[in-house]
Amino acid sequence: MQISALPKSARPREKLIKYGAQALSDAELLAIFLRTGIQGLNAIELAESLLEQQQTLQCLFNASLEEFSALKGLGVAKYTQLQAVLELSRRYLREECQRDTVFHNPSAVREYLTAQLRGLGHEVFMVLYLDNQNRLIKDEVLFHGTINSASVYPREVVKAALKHHAASVIFAHNHPSGVAEPSEADKLITNKLQKGLGLVDINVLDHLIVAGNHCISFAERGLV
Repeated sequence: MQISALPKSARPREKLIKYGAQALSDAELLAIFLRTGIQGLNAIELAESLLEQQQTLQCLFNASLEEFSALKGLGVAKYTQLQAVLELSRRYLREECQRDTVFHNPSAVREYLTAQLRGLGHEVFMVLYLDNQNRLIKDEVLFHGTINSASVYPREVVKAALKHHAASVIFAHNHPSGVAEPSEADKLITNKLQKGLGLVDINVLDHLIVAGNHCISFAERGLV
């Protein structure tokens, strides 16, 4: 059945306008993004089919261009549109972190880091540089590779923090395994970094680990 043949209350666009985006299911939101279906499937049915194949939105969003384009009803145009939407979302969250202090809006920091790091197939180590009012100056990925392969160098972190005139920093890295628990290597490097930055009066406020949609805090566990 064509979406136009559905009652207005069941059409995703009309439903969103009346009740807000939060009232829609994953399939309905995806249908709005898709705009049209394919032969035999309207946009909602196509969205449901894609979610059934990929199992989660995260799997669909993290698919490579080749994997994404191989799905029936999708292609390069839809892939570029989706990547643009995801990047806009990340930039929106970054602006929230820059506008508010990390203490006034810690959930925005978590959401931003989760959006940045979840789904990556390799481990990265990110630093958030904060001013003396704990507002975000800049964030950057400093290292690639697992922490236990000694890929994080305290000297480089100190140098980067001084370069950006940071008063404080927050560390973040991802666990592609999906297990958010900190390893002994994670604790060791955090301790080394804290000591090194302490020598130049830069505070380490937290170290966050992102694994899928989970984000754990060293500060909340008393580890920094």
